[in-house]
Amino acid sequence: MYLYLIQHGESKSEQEDPKRPLSEKGTRDVEKVASFVSSIEVESIFHSGKLRARQTAEIFAKHVKAGEGVSEKDGLAPLDDPAIWAERLKESDKNIMLVGHLPHLGKLASHLLCGNPEAQVVNFKMGGVVCLKKQEDKWAVEWMVVPEML
Repeated sequence: MYLYLIQHGESKSEQEDPKRPLSEKGTRDVEKVASFVSSIEVESIFHSGKLRARQTAEIFAKHVKAGEGVSEKDGLAPLDDPAIWAERLKESDKNIMLVGHLPHLGKLASHLLCGNPEAQVVNFKMGGVVCLKKQEDKWAVEWMVVPEML
């Protein structure tokens, strides 16, 4: 099973737009990364419901193969407990893409990789993808792509 963790692209400030959509740079960065990883196949792309995460998920959905498409899912907000998704992932063997926010994604990755959500194992970048692979109930980092690489 592969799990793709994506931090939303750069968004406008709250003063600029309280809904915080992706900025022009954020959109460009996400398009670049999504195009680069276009060979990915996932069952579903889930996002937090916040506009910047939804827009990021929709851009990825244009480039990757997502059998069940894009949908909002609870447990992906910035301050949500990473144990929620860690538990859900125990039951799954499908490739999944999660689009969310910090600190949640960092805590989820740390929880999966070393059992300590506070360890800060992965340094996420806006618009970047971290691929984790599960084998026999153990997780490992497979690869990471960030906009600055492309």
